[in-house]
Amino acid sequence: MAYLLALDQGTTSSRAIVFDHAGALVAMAQQEFAQIYPQAGWVEHDPEAIWQTQLETGRQALAKAGLSAGDISAIGITNQRETTVVWERSTGRPIHNAIVWQDRRTADTCEQLKQAGLESEFKARTGLVLDPYFSGTKLAWLLDEVPGARSRAERGELAFGTIDSWLMWCLTDGAVHATDVSNASRTLMFNIHTRSWDDELLAHLRVPRGLLPEVRPSAADFGVATSDCFGAPIRICGVAGDQQAALFGQGCVAPGMIKNTYGTGCFMLMHTGARPTASRNGLLTTAAAQPDAQPAFALEGSVFVGGAVVQWLRDGLGIIRSAGEVEALARSVPDSQGVVLVPAFVGLGSPYWDPFARGGMFGITRGTSRGHIARAALESIAFQSAELVAAMESDAGLAIEALRVDGGATANDLLMQIQADLLGVPVLRPKVTETTALGAALLAGLNAGVWDHASATDGQTQVERVFEPELSRDEAASRLSAWRAAVRRTRGWLQEADDA
Repeated sequence: MAYLLALDQGTTSSRAIVFDHAGALVAMAQQEFAQIYPQAGWVEHDPEAIWQTQLETGRQALAKAGLSAGDISAIGITNQRETTVVWERSTGRPIHNAIVWQDRRTADTCEQLKQAGLESEFKARTGLVLDPYFSGTKLAWLLDEVPGARSRAERGELAFGTIDSWLMWCLTDGAVHATDVSNASRTLMFNIHTRSWDDELLAHLRVPRGLLPEVRPSAADFGVATSDCFGAPIRICGVAGDQQAALFGQGCVAPGMIKNTYGTGCFMLMHTGARPTASRNGLLTTAAAQPDAQPAFALEGSVFVGGAVVQWLRDGLGIIRSAGEVEALARSVPDSQGVVLVPAFVGLGSPYWDPFARGGMFGITRGTSRGHIARAALESIAFQSAELVAAMESDAGLAIEALRVDGGATANDLLMQIQADLLGVPVLRPKVTETTALGAALLAGLNAGVWDHASATDGQTQVERVFEPELSRDEAASRLSAWRAAVRRTRGWLQEADDA
């Protein structure tokens, strides 16, 4: 029997999952690691902590499965995207903490690039918008702010990577400096039309080309994890950014198929085929996981604060003790009693792209309770996702028939029902919600010969429950209207506050 080891490196934890040849989950291990907040709007991770927790969870998953490295056909890697690491080629030591995708420190840099009239060029070549979310301006910040970094980079002493590249470097003991097309397409430096690093964009960002990893398809040879890692060498055969991996794991490989991942943020992707589709509605055009030589693309909407709003209820407000309590608390009231929470804690992503927005709560009265706030928090996740669906339907020129969902927050039945009510279409929850890791395993197994293309892309995911819409379309429209009114009041908050 063939087994695959998926390394799933996320924003708040590292996980490793062993899948068998049928795509069934055999064993899983998970470790959280520290979130570092040097100042407001800045978010960092320790790259060494990422590597050590990922290595340890890989070993633990093998032990739980009762397997050795020799039983594993291949490793697949999926990762938090856009998070930026720079390290020394000679020692493998990072020169600074990783700057996380949520980090907003380069908002002013993005504004300067816009003022220079470069936004349309970046968007045309990369499919992205000029926003601190992406890796390019984070990399430029590191080169400018870490003493000696720019001169060292120009001498070829340093390497840049998103988390997939960092893990591959560590797993192969520095033998491989590579990434896949899905991760490369999130950097503001990769031309999705030529499918290569773009020299003109690199010049705008003042990034030396020698820093960058080699770009490969998502199902490809990415080197061999050394025997020091798991006891024997294991081939690395699949790599994809977490959202593209989830799209593949959900079997969304045909134009018009759509999925939403509910994690720290929410990320919705619609497969659009072999040609990129430009967005007119604030979405991103991005590379989908590429299982072979044929290019693949998707439209993507990014919500920066999804499940993280529940963490805020727990850690910030203290109105719940664990994330699992939020559903019962939200169900303690029939509705939010008009309370609308906009969790723009780090700005707004799609379709607004406003790094200067900040969170707000509206409609509060003396009768507002913990239950109403909890329900408004869940509704905020569904509202943000509903706006992404509307934008995708407009850009793609079609109406979706169903939404496939995955991620930890899909265990919340109330949230899934709210989502179906707002969209007016069924929400399909799979039996195995770890579709991000499954996608990485499928890509690795495809390259390793465990599956052929048809069996891998038919989708190994079975539906566990279908949530049918119960709310009238008029009521859904009314609630969305109230949501949009609240969003308008949060936009540009930092700029207005500075002007006051």
